[in-house]
Amino acid sequence: MSDRFVTAERRPDGVAVVRLDRPRMNALSSALLSQLADEVAGLVADPPAAVVVWGGPRIFAAGADISEFIDAGTGRPSPEVARSVGRGFRAALDAVAALPVPTVAAVNGYALGGGCELALACDFRVAAEDARFGQPEILLGIIPGGGGTQRLSRLVGPARAKDLILSGRQVDASEARAIGLVDRVVAAAEVLDAATGWAASLGRGPRVGLALAKAAVDGGADRPLEAGLDLEAGLFAEVFGSDDARIGIESFLKDGPGKAKFEGR
Repeated sequence: MSDRFVTAERRPDGVAVVRLDRPRMNALSSALLSQLADEVAGLVADPPAAVVVWGGPRIFAAGADISEFIDAGTGRPSPEVARSVGRGFRAALDAVAALPVPTVAAVNGYALGGGCELALACDFRVAAEDARFGQPEILLGIIPGGGGTQRLSRLVGPARAKDLILSGRQVDASEARAIGLVDRVVAAAEVLDAATGWAASLGRGPRVGLALAKAAVDGGADRPLEAGLDLEAGLFAEVFGSDDARIGIESFLKDGPGKAKFEGR
């Protein structure tokens, strides 16, 4: 594969910036998704403090590469081709969601369809003032297939998710912030700095504790309350085996809260 559409740059502050770069619209082709999954696998093998996903200063991602839905033999879209494309989305976006570190989507321009779904796979979203979000698949006669019906409804609620999915309409950054789809809105030129700064501040926390806290929230979201509490109880006990827990507790008892220097173990 000669074209690189995804790169991961590790910064001195411990943040890895995963950059999408497939002109002109960062369409999420099978090749791009495969590269995204590979880059994420590398980050899992050697975790940074936090991860920012960015599509560049002009656009986050306009969605799937629609041309890939066409069966080469028949010249028509087909369920078999859709299943193959869907598997690529599932593998890449699930990998992003499962990263054991804080993740922030830095959104300039459009995050539509698969692009919106990629942003949803991150823990947080920072958007430019002129950014736009949407799940416009219904306008093509299809439905979201990269997690949009599930992650969006869990984030903003079923009714708001249905509003966006059934209408295919786009929302600006202000409305996205109001419904909980976006966490922070900044000037377009400040998106990457805002996202990396936030990610770096989160990444300075205890690595084991951050990973287990994220696992508790994500793993308990779809379980009955009792099962979620059981999950939390187990992870709560587990974290006490980390060096950072010892450092944090000793620092609190000696110097009070917020002064611990964690070692990431």
